[in-house]
Amino acid sequence: MRLRPIPDSWPDGASDPGGELKNKNVSRRDLIKASVALSAAGPLAAGATPGHAHGPLGDLDALATAQAIRAGEVTAEHVVEDAIRRAQAMQPLINAIVTDTFERARTSARSRPSGPLAGVPTFIKDLDDVRGVPTHSGSRSFGQRPATAQGPYVDALEKSGVLILGKSATPEFGLTSTTEPIFGGPCRNPWNTAHSPGGSSGGAAALVAARVVPIAHATDGGGSIRVPASCCGVFGLKPSRGRAVPLGRPIGPVDIAISHAASISVRDSALWLAATERTGGDRLFAPLGFIAAPAKRRLRIALDCETLMGTALDPEVRAAVEDTARRCEALGHRVENAPLPLAKREFMDAFAIYWAAGAAQIADALETQLGRPVTEADLEPWTLGLRRHFTEHRGGLEAAIGVLRASVATCEEFFRDHDLLLTPTLGQLPPAIGQLGPDVSFQTYLERLTAFVGFTPVQNAAGEPAMSVPLHWSKAGLPIGSHFAARAGDERTLLELAYELEAAHPWKHRRPPVCAT
Repeated sequence: MRLRPIPDSWPDGASDPGGELKNKNVSRRDLIKASVALSAAGPLAAGATPGHAHGPLGDLDALATAQAIRAGEVTAEHVVEDAIRRAQAMQPLINAIVTDTFERARTSARSRPSGPLAGVPTFIKDLDDVRGVPTHSGSRSFGQRPATAQGPYVDALEKSGVLILGKSATPEFGLTSTTEPIFGGPCRNPWNTAHSPGGSSGGAAALVAARVVPIAHATDGGGSIRVPASCCGVFGLKPSRGRAVPLGRPIGPVDIAISHAASISVRDSALWLAATERTGGDRLFAPLGFIAAPAKRRLRIALDCETLMGTALDPEVRAAVEDTARRCEALGHRVENAPLPLAKREFMDAFAIYWAAGAAQIADALETQLGRPVTEADLEPWTLGLRRHFTEHRGGLEAAIGVLRASVATCEEFFRDHDLLLTPTLGQLPPAIGQLGPDVSFQTYLERLTAFVGFTPVQNAAGEPAMSVPLHWSKAGLPIGSHFAARAGDERTLLELAYELEAAHPWKHRRPPVCAT
């Protein structure tokens, strides 16, 4: 019997769609015709080089792709073939795909999919089951057999019409904020392949940044959508607790995890959210539908640059978030320094105990299945280290849960006086491969990780929506995300501001050195 891991139940991890193209005199229909000709020439046309091998379909976002298919300008079959060629060209460079389902996607494309995202190619993070496909969860100990079922969230995605090209890379059980599992090796950042794409949805963000697909499924239990979005220079929204269709996994005492996506454009994220939000009797919020444009309302934005552990911000990160504040002010919003009144170190210590409890639960279940103690041949040192951490602090679990639950009221009170909270997404730039690698000692790893992930876990505990917006790049060309959070249920305000920032400071034209278009 295959043991079903439970990552992310405790911890993780429109108009003118051709308008962003360089030659405004070329019509979208002409571009798609050119893409057909290029694809017919093979994965690498004459004179092309890996990283710039493919045509205009890779330049379209998900909404524009779906529009082109509905208009008869291109077929879903061709969209899939073009995406497969991009995937095959990029995989040796970024190592973001765990399992491909190319033939399945081809079959689905021929069936004429329907839905708001009909024909859009995507990947599912390899923590969630897809019927008939192995789920490895980034671990050597799982995924020997194909999944026989899948959760409601993947059902909702398939109903939206997306075509699943495979499973994207994640660290073991989504337990960290880089994607360097022993199983499969490190996933690499398209902006600099010596650096991590972040985690735990690192494969998803890398595939989107490299323009393999315009949008990819991701999950967030402590920042696992927003962290890789920041590292890879793409847009990443974490919805409110209870906003989206359930994951279909057991839920811990504090429900910290939720699914959504990494995307190139804000509107793709908004459309994906509309396709996957709860609209039935189990909904916690009034459905949003498709939020398609910015609002005229000017916002009260609080700025907080104090990390959860009190560690120093990288100077370029601080400069970036301060510039984001100025950009918001230039758009007419009011920004004031107003730190979140949370006992931050106490919160982070509590979150670490709760996070470690999830790792311990996974390790205990695997031991039961194997009938023997687990070793480093079964689970990675970080996973086993978290288990030891929980064993040492088991007596503090109840208090830790209380601290996490108390964050709900603290944040609700804070948002009575502010519409949004602005922070850096991360305390540091994307780490080099190996800085958070599996051979780093537990205590060193924990110190490095908490300095890196200095802001994002609060919203998981409080159940709030939050987003990382790609507005800055370092001097060395590494992305730096700006992080906005809102009161629970208020994705609308986040998305409306994101549209405004995207229009004022567009990012889609910025392509990494390793890119399929």
